[in-house]
Amino acid sequence: MSGSRSLRARYRRILGYFARLTAQLWFFDAVLPRLGLRRLAERGREKRLRTAAVRFHALAAELGGLMIKLGQFMSTRLDVLPATVTDELSGLQDEAPPVPLDAIRRVAEAELGLPLSEAYEEFEAEPLAAASLGQAHRARLARSEARDVGFRDVVVKIQRPAIKEVTDVDLAALRRAAGWIARYRPIAERTDMPALVEEFARTTAEELDYLNEAGNAERFAESFQDSPQVGCPSVVWERTSRRVLTLSDVTAIKISDVEAIEAAGIDRREAAFAVADAYIEQVFNQGFFHADPHPGNLFITPLPPAQAAEAGRGWRLTFIDFGMMGEVPDNLRDELKEVVVAVGLRDSHRLLGCMKNLGMLLPSADLALVERAVSQLFDRFGGMSLADMRTVDPKEFVAFGMQFRELMASMPFQLPENFLLLIRAASLMNGLCVELHPQYNLWDSVEPYARSLVEGTPGSQLGVVLDESKSLASLVVGLPRRIDRVLTMIERGQLSVQTPDALREIRRSERAQGRVTAAVVFAGLLVGGIVLRGSEPTWGAVMMALSLLPLGKALLGGRGPRP
Repeated sequence: MSGSRSLRARYRRILGYFARLTAQLWFFDAVLPRLGLRRLAERGREKRLRTAAVRFHALAAELGGLMIKLGQFMSTRLDVLPATVTDELSGLQDEAPPVPLDAIRRVAEAELGLPLSEAYEEFEAEPLAAASLGQAHRARLARSEARDVGFRDVVVKIQRPAIKEVTDVDLAALRRAAGWIARYRPIAERTDMPALVEEFARTTAEELDYLNEAGNAERFAESFQDSPQVGCPSVVWERTSRRVLTLSDVTAIKISDVEAIEAAGIDRREAAFAVADAYIEQVFNQGFFHADPHPGNLFITPLPPAQAAEAGRGWRLTFIDFGMMGEVPDNLRDELKEVVVAVGLRDSHRLLGCMKNLGMLLPSADLALVERAVSQLFDRFGGMSLADMRTVDPKEFVAFGMQFRELMASMPFQLPENFLLLIRAASLMNGLCVELHPQYNLWDSVEPYARSLVEGTPGSQLGVVLDESKSLASLVVGLPRRIDRVLTMIERGQLSVQTPDALREIRRSERAQGRVTAAVVFAGLLVGGIVLRGSEPTWGAVMMALSLLPLGKALLGGRGPRP
């Protein structure tokens, strides 16, 4: 009885927060402007958003369960929420007080169908880690079982009691709140909130199914079976169910424990690049990647001499926790190559086509204005390295925002569904790399892959010539269409100040074969430009603006009043 009362109270608290938020949105963004008080409403918007995010952070931290997961999920939605909100939500940590051993024992024994003392020869009462959905304990298999699987020491992950009921209550509240928020036009025009909640519900269901996580762990292991530099735990299927997961104990030096890493004689710079290389392999070659690389899920494992010789270094990266995984479809990987070629040729029209194919543009987007913005970004920043961009006066970005105020006010960009986990993973991964090596530069990791992406075959000069020839041939074939487009723009009076830019664009295209490496900057931006937000907010904002994923979000703070 008390449990149902507690769940009802939880439901009311979640709805109470969203009811207050919805009322606030309507009052300041709908009522006040109609009363002629638009400037008053706009003046405090930033503070109100920050306050709402802080309140949600506190609510999620108190309630735990699905609310923490929701905050982490929404922190990746840069196309829906402003940076003020996502920055606050990104700080939510999935930590919870441990469940007493007796309660955990009941869950495990009900799932495994035998007493805990028979399932494991030893089982530590103190949890190794506790989170909102479950907790992990160290244990040891019987010798007979150890002979079959090849190891004795294991980690047992067990779901919290009644977590399914808590999840159902949270989702019911979120579905109702999404219906309210869906009536608020500024948000409804940008995203389908009920659909977003259903997407979140789907990912949550996958995370709550430990059989799914076990399958992910085995698939990840197969992806790196020929790479001794990356490891992961093995699944003990005889001791695994939907709510209990038993894995080999692979805990080692936490990726965030820089003192222990140095004490082990491991080069922190090498470790940072190894993390990034592992992700480039997962995203671009395997198309299947670990989407939650926070410090507790990644270890550096020192290797014995024989294994070190095989790995080519004295340690390997070890990933754990495969409940949240992402996939990169083949068509997305193919489109990324087209993006790199478009940037190498400085072809803003071609890049615009890529953005449409990738689903980055809302139907309301002014394509001519977006293309002009891309052209000007190419003119000023194309070919710059990260170090070069750090020397650019921030006022230049503010001036760009003022020039394209209409574009940024409409925010016609969206993040495709298959980008969300990638962005989250990239953000966390970059944060780990910077913590390991403060001078870490993402583009140094991306450059070798970007070069091979354009060349077709790493190190092949013939590949460079062939790819550039194809690109130039495509440019020639498309030239009549481009001329027609220029004439149309002249007829509409849209070319008065753009003609010099167009001429420069043509000359730039003719010299494109000498600029293949310039594609590295944008390739880096597309793959992980947004990721700098976590460790370097200012330059993360610059990267986001250049990548045009959520163009202008980084510049909202410097934008003048609307006309």
